[in-house]
Amino acid sequence: MKKIWISGGLALALSLAGCGGNKESTETTSAPTAPTGGTATPDEVNGATVTGKVAFTGTAPAMKALDMSATPACEHAHTTPVKSEEVIVNPNGTLKYAFVWIKSGPDVHDDGQHLSEKNWAVPTNAIMIDQHGCMYAPHVIGIVTGQNIQIKNSDPTNHNIHPQPKDNQDWNESQPPQSEDKLKTFPRQEVMIAVKCNIHPWMRAYIGAVSHPFFAVTSDDGTYTIKGLPPGTYTIESWHERYGTQDQQITVGAKDSKTVDFSYKG
Repeated sequence: MKKIWISGGLALALSLAGCGGNKESTETTSAPTAPTGGTATPDEVNGATVTGKVAFTGTAPAMKALDMSATPACEHAHTTPVKSEEVIVNPNGTLKYAFVWIKSGPDVHDDGQHLSEKNWAVPTNAIMIDQHGCMYAPHVIGIVTGQNIQIKNSDPTNHNIHPQPKDNQDWNESQPPQSEDKLKTFPRQEVMIAVKCNIHPWMRAYIGAVSHPFFAVTSDDGTYTIKGLPPGTYTIESWHERYGTQDQQITVGAKDSKTVDFSYKG
């Protein structure tokens, strides 16, 4: 019986070790990630250029003022009330922060995976999201899958960055004031990934992670430009936080220039 008890105890110990005795932390590190990927890059000389704007018609919705009173450091960072960035209608009747991207076509399957001959290089530069005035800046960004996102805290208060992907790994990390910037990546295509702050519920941002470099975010004039697109027929999509998605078909040739406009109604 003694031998049996010892064997059983040893088996139990091994079982516990295999089921989490050395539990690894789910918090990811902020160490720099070296971008990886293929060697293909957009041919801006021989490829096509697609430009356009994302227009808005109708009455612009009134965005609510954000209540930051729960955190004095956030409230005192602004001399006037800050409004939600869910809908920003530019003075020229266009929308800011629309994400425009090549959704499918001859070099991209509908699921976003590239054919073997188009293994796109991952850009070496990082795209920054700054936490400034207790807001994410910018509100919308685009990255190539595997590209570094540099997350900065410029505020004198703690933040908690919590992306909520469906196709990538979820993570949730705190970032104290004056702390080191975090470098993060998303390896799988996902349009879009919502980002929130668990401490300040009004903070919101969106990340478009695309497996190729043919995307853009509209700015203060509502326009976008996509360069170096190989010849072919594509589906180009516009995404907006409130107004959803719109698709159009476009055919481009070598050194072609095409205009594709989108329009949302309020």
